Amino acid sequence: MRLIGVRDAPLSVDEVFAAVGAPGAGGVAVFAGTVRDNDHARAVTGLAYSAHPSVEQELRAVAEKVAADYPVLALAAVHRVGDLRIGDIAVIVAVSCPHRAEAFAACRRLIDDLKAHVPIWKHQTFADGGDEWVGAC
Repeated sequence: MRLIGVRDAPLSVDEVFAAVGAPGAGGVAVFAGTVRDNDHARAVTGLAYSAHPSVEQELRAVAEKVAADYPVLALAAVHRVGDLRIGDIAVIVAVSCPHRAEAFAACRRLIDDLKAHVPIWKHQTFADGGDEWVGAC
């Protein structure tokens, strides 16, 4: 694992991609999750992410499991907290492996497990004045 973190500042795809560079990598898969302007047919005006104090420990545990289950050469995962706007990057994960199929599979598992197990919560606000808390785990 080359880069694991939770930040209250904008995230960089270039930084995460660079973190997983490896001479033996035949495949690098990167996923960036962005804030969209709608959810369940409701217009979203913004959102805020918050995290439990154990968030980096839990993120590391998820990443270690992915690295143990796939032939990962390098792995990176960063998530943003705080107030985000439509179009902002909320999360970036990347994995390098010897082959592309392995990289795709490991990257998908990393983001899916992050969403399922890492204690990060999303508070969405809607154009109709409503709001909603969504738990990532």
